[in-house]
Amino acid sequence: IADRQEGIGVCGWILVSLLFLLVLITFPVSIWACIKLVIGEYERVVVFRLGHILSKKAKGPGMILILPCTDTLIKVDLRTVTCIIPPQEILTKDAITTQVDGAVYYRIHSAVSAIASITDVHSATFLLAQTTLRNVLGTQSLTQLLASQEEIAHSIQAILDSTMEQRGVKVAQVEIKDVRIPVAVQRPVAAEAEAAREARAKVRSTAIGKMNASKALKQASMVLAESPAGLQLHYLQTLTTLAAENNSTIVFPLLINVLESLGQKNRGG
Repeated sequence: IADRQEGIGVCGWILVSLLFLLVLITFPVSIWACIKLVIGEYERVVVFRLGHILSKKAKGPGMILILPCTDTLIKVDLRTVTCIIPPQEILTKDAITTQVDGAVYYRIHSAVSAIASITDVHSATFLLAQTTLRNVLGTQSLTQLLASQEEIAHSIQAILDSTMEQRGVKVAQVEIKDVRIPVAVQRPVAAEAEAAREARAKVRSTAIGKMNASKALKQASMVLAESPAGLQLHYLQTLTTLAAENNSTIVFPLLINVLESLGQKNRGG
């Protein structure tokens, strides 16, 4: 903006001096022509004198005094503006067509930059928000779009803010309001999600069952370790169960300690 504030030239200074002199001569009648308007707390005014920006900082709030015939005013509203992005047809990374709409909240933080650098700051922000939304969502898959809407909104906000900051606009927030999926795509997506949930449930139930079984086996092994005779009885009971279920010959190794106990009993007899 400082580069645009060139001198108004000799003729300009002569004209301004004459106007100042005229105002002083006709004072206090001329004061009514100098008082242009009263600026609200949420407004600022950019003053142009002979086509040049009068100050690096916008004027206001309060009462504004100008020179008649040489000064022109442009009022700027500093309140937050809500920009509704209409539904945009997006082709996701996995070639699925969706419709996404959103909202952008922004405000003008530098009235001089907003007036001097761009013709219509609101239209520029609206069009840039639409383009950025399509470009960012086009790099995401449908699963990422549905699961990471907040992170995607933050990335869109960062892009908009970095672009519009030098134009005097501060982007406060970006929201993705709705993601519409065609009916033909909803069924396979729902089936895929249901299959994934069932797989996770089966894995979870199997893991819990194995964990409980391992805890029970650990407790049983601790009990059997305290009684060697009980371990032998459990071994023989297992063999009896197998023989009852399957009518076949079972070959099993005989424990050495059992043979030793039987030999001792025969020698004693």
